[in-house]
Amino acid sequence: MPFVVAILLLTLAAAGCTTRSKARAEAQAAYLAGQNAALQRMALAQRLNIEVVGPVQHSQIAWTNGLTLARALFEADYIGAGNPRQIILSRQGRNTVINPDDLLHGDDVPLEPGDTIAIQQ
Repeated sequence: MPFVVAILLLTLAAAGCTTRSKARAEAQAAYLAGQNAALQRMALAQRLNIEVVGPVQHSQIAWTNGLTLARALFEADYIGAGNPRQIILSRQGRNTVINPDDLLHGDDVPLEPGDTIAIQQ
């Protein structure tokens, strides 16, 4: 009987070690899965952001439905000396030159996720 109890205790001890290593492996896998999910969210957010290049306080603007060029420039907090000479909107590899005076006269441009705005003085 004591021999059976000793074998049973050894079996339980070995099972405990396996359980710990299995738990450690599962925890590591969960940690890596969480890191991968965070990286995917960051990449998605970056694709959804509007990038503003030029003299601004905030070069990344979160895209929202209905966001326009004028609003994005306002949110970017333009700090250039004087009005910009021109604005270039880059969308999917295509560039569109926008006259800043058009914006001042109410001719606004809707933005899409991933657009880049370059402000030239």
